Amino acid sequence: MKKLIIHSVPVVISFMWLMAIHQTFNPIILKGPDFLKFYLILILGFYASVFILNSLKETVSKVTLYFAILIFLLGAVKLIRGIMLGKPIGFLVMILIVESIVTVFFISNYVNKKMN
Repeated sequence: MKKLIIHSVPVVISFMWLMAIHQTFNPIILKGPDFLKFYLILILGFYASVFILNSLKETVSKVTLYFAILIFLLGAVKLIRGIMLGKPIGFLVMILIVESIVTVFFISNYVNKKMN
């Protein structure tokens, strides 16, 4: 339960920012730079929560992996929408590549700790 609450904080903060600045809860309809700001707030907050959990000697759990996958899927949906609309998607592609590398690192650590 503690991990769920800690990982939910960045999601709540990013959606509060979204509501305060853009008066919407739908990040998919945002234009490129605004979506990238929202997405970076979400990602940086999520990885800050992961590092906080690591400093508290907590292990990476399924909850962490589910949050990482959901954040990645949000970026992938926006990427597909950008491709369909013919918009530039370079920064989002770079962010998604780095995010997938970090997620694979978390998954490998999770599997290694489960096997031990």
